[in-house]
Amino acid sequence: MNDLSFFGGAGAHVVANEHGGQLNAAARAYQIPIEQWVDISTGINPNGYPVPSIPANVWQRLPEADDELTLVSRNWSGVGENVGCLAVPGTQAVLQVLPQLRARSRVGVPAIGYAEHARAWRMAGHEVVELMPEDIDAALPALDVLVVINPNNPTGQLFSADTLLHWHAQLSLRQGWLVVDEAFIEASDAQSLAPQCDRDGLIVLRSLGKFFGLAGLRAGLVFSTEGLCHAVSEKLGPWALSHPARFVMAHALANNVWQQKNRLVLNADRQRLSNLVSAVGLPALGHCDLFVYCPHPKAVTIADALAKQAVLIRCFMGSLNQPSALRFGLPAGEEQWRHLETVLPKIINSLR
Repeated sequence: MNDLSFFGGAGAHVVANEHGGQLNAAARAYQIPIEQWVDISTGINPNGYPVPSIPANVWQRLPEADDELTLVSRNWSGVGENVGCLAVPGTQAVLQVLPQLRARSRVGVPAIGYAEHARAWRMAGHEVVELMPEDIDAALPALDVLVVINPNNPTGQLFSADTLLHWHAQLSLRQGWLVVDEAFIEASDAQSLAPQCDRDGLIVLRSLGKFFGLAGLRAGLVFSTEGLCHAVSEKLGPWALSHPARFVMAHALANNVWQQKNRLVLNADRQRLSNLVSAVGLPALGHCDLFVYCPHPKAVTIADALAKQAVLIRCFMGSLNQPSALRFGLPAGEEQWRHLETVLPKIINSLR
């Protein structure tokens, strides 16, 4: 699915790549000062974890792998000592490394989903097959690797743990891999497979960028066998994750009180967003508590009209078998909410 973050602006036709954000470029294209924008294009928690003060010695000393972070990560994720647990500089770095650890393989990836998975496997020389969820069972016997995003980004679709473990069991018969990207799982009802990752060929990726709102930290976790985590670590090289990042990660993962409160806030805000888009006639066909997914035949027109009103969203152009669609993230604060609640109904009404 093609993903266009913004269009038009000052007579130009501006097309972004397969990610949200890029607010600087949007501000230039639409000639609107950056401070006026409501950027809800990324699906990142707009009220993220309050980063603590970082002690001077954290800046002055190299990171050490035997600090408290691994224990905190294990406690947070519920994994046992039999599961490998590796802190990494964002899961993006890992999904670029994983294809380097296999001989040429046939890899199933989501037809609608985070495009970097497919890109990374293709760039490493693997054969990539894009699959809709309903096609996975039939395609699985011919795959060596299956990549699943749970919940899916951008559709919000959930896969049960039983389904995922069934797919893994089939792949493992031929030394295959199941890679589960759980970047948005904290904002959903999905069950993490991290505690099951003592199984050969099961790889789970977690992120602090979405639920914790710490995308700029570039920090995440890999859960798999100790052997595979070691192989990833060797590819990333020494000190891949900075000492300040490790310090903040440990602080955030250990703060259960903030996490519990944040889940309630995100759920309430997402329901407010779902009610808003539904009230104006947009079909809210998928979500997690960080975004709402709305297929619409005039997605491009709506995205452009919103951008002209300083609201940046994700827009997916679609293809022959996939609808064009919009993905709305959560506004930050009442002023942004009021702006979206004012301009969105006017834009949708103008299309009728």
